[in-house]
Amino acid sequence: MHPPAIESIDSPVVSRPTDVNSSGVSWGAVIGGAVAAAALSLILLALGAGFGLSTVSPWSNVGATAGEIGGAAIIWLIITEAVSSAMGGYLTGRLRTRWRAIHTDEVHFRDTANGFLAWAVAVVVTVAFLASGAVAMVGGASGETAAAGNSAEGYFVDRLFRSTHPLTSENDAMVRSEAARIFGAAVEEPSGNQDAAYLAQIVSAKTGLTLADAERRVSDTAAAARESADEARKATAHALLWIFIALLVGAFCASFAATIGGRQRDHVPAI
Repeated sequence: MHPPAIESIDSPVVSRPTDVNSSGVSWGAVIGGAVAAAALSLILLALGAGFGLSTVSPWSNVGATAGEIGGAAIIWLIITEAVSSAMGGYLTGRLRTRWRAIHTDEVHFRDTANGFLAWAVAVVVTVAFLASGAVAMVGGASGETAAAGNSAEGYFVDRLFRSTHPLTSENDAMVRSEAARIFGAAVEEPSGNQDAAYLAQIVSAKTGLTLADAERRVSDTAAAARESADEARKATAHALLWIFIALLVGAFCASFAATIGGRQRDHVPAI
């Protein structure tokens, strides 16, 4: 039998890789990329708001139309999400720890997952902490318009009481307030015939119209209010659809950019 070999003190120590069982999520890189993506998205949002406000004009036939502004806003939203998410994903891939003992396919999957997590954290951070600032940045110049939007039917109630010989009285505000509540219920539930008849009597008394003309005015105004509400709902659904598409684009860009950053990180030679 041969005696067991004794390692010399001067023999080199072979280091065994320890990253096989390590966590596949580099949270430091993920959080860093997410914060960078959230900050860049806010910067691009401010830039887009600046360009948008510069194209709006209060005069007709001057500047961009509403359709053009809407299309430009959609394109800028997608560009903002793609650029910011790609930057966050790339930083996540470059900042993560190099995995030496992991198969190439597993490294690719981990980079993709880390980029996706960076995008997800950036979305949560943006919604939780930066949404109020973004809204104030974009809509701060129209605060009075937003406050007036809380009474959406105010304009239509004013239309009910238009008259060629307007009369004012002490209880005018009370009458209008009551009419606004009745009108709001009539818009939501068109089957309220008693409310519509009572509202027509109020309009007839305040404007001097005949009862038939007042009923016709109430019906036409309620129809216009419903049409306006439907258009607002359609616009909201349209905007949410494009936001969904922009977020999907951002998730793809972040995941793909993370693989590029990780690949470049792995090819950096050690000194």
